[in-house]
Amino acid sequence: MPLRIGDVAIDFPVGLGALAGYSDLPYRLICRSLGAPFCITEAMLDRQILLEGKLRKRLIRLDPADHPVAGQIMGIEPETMAEAARSLDRMGFDIIDLNFACPVRKVVSHKRGGALMKDPARALATVRAVIEAVPGRPVTLKLRRSFRTSDTANEDFWAIARGAFEAGAAAIAVHARSVEQKYTGRADWGFLAAVKREFPDRTILGSGDVTSPAESLRMLAETGVDGVLAARGAIGNPWFFGQARDLAAGRPPRQPALDEQREVIYRHFRLASEAYDPRRGLKMLRHCSLQYAKMHPRRTDLRNALVPVRTEAEWRAVIDAFYGA
Repeated sequence: MPLRIGDVAIDFPVGLGALAGYSDLPYRLICRSLGAPFCITEAMLDRQILLEGKLRKRLIRLDPADHPVAGQIMGIEPETMAEAARSLDRMGFDIIDLNFACPVRKVVSHKRGGALMKDPARALATVRAVIEAVPGRPVTLKLRRSFRTSDTANEDFWAIARGAFEAGAAAIAVHARSVEQKYTGRADWGFLAAVKREFPDRTILGSGDVTSPAESLRMLAETGVDGVLAARGAIGNPWFFGQARDLAAGRPPRQPALDEQREVIYRHFRLASEAYDPRRGLKMLRHCSLQYAKMHPRRTDLRNALVPVRTEAEWRAVIDAFYGA
């Protein structure tokens, strides 16, 4: 079940979508080691990419084991987005991904992300500018079906999607909710099927309600999309991608034992500490451990034990106690 985005070959069609606070290099490397064939970075503000400093160094990290990878950018001005794309191109990102989908109020209020779903002219000007800026590099878009939930005709979506493909976009990723919905209600997988019917010869990626490996394969089967991006469903379960591969091969999905979960959590901590510093690494893993706890048979007790943790020694004591040192 391979996938192709432009000239980038991907050996399995279920990848890690962009996740603010999660799809940084350490978590991408963990997911890679457990079967993820393709990852997208956290959304990066175009101006942050162009400014030298600590924030840029924290956001923009690559590793030889982290390919193929898409660098996702978000902004307002087509020229600034194009310059940010050039920067990511020079750094070696395999794909440039444009975020026209983020529903977060702060982002939308600044006319970024999902705000572009009601401004097709600016969205397409950005697409054209970025494609021109990075010749030969695949450019993709993350869209939602509409800005307003009441917009059942989805006219702006169709205008952006058609215009993007005409301009040379390699693929579009579609979250099957409106921007207004954020993450509430059911994602409209019927809309994903309609998009694929409209663009049968184009690469369409689907997202929304991919809550489990089984759901990722169901989306592929029911909608006909070429690939699936797992986002919230993969938080705390980096085994998601290997489990999807198992199911696709007709095998029961492998469930990691507690000692393996502990080893991965500690590896995540080491990677985060190396990428940032031990203090920030601990802060991140205290937060991520609450997500890893979803797979633990005593998840409520584990989460309650993690809440008061403040030091590395305290955190390690909880992990060892619950996962068996």
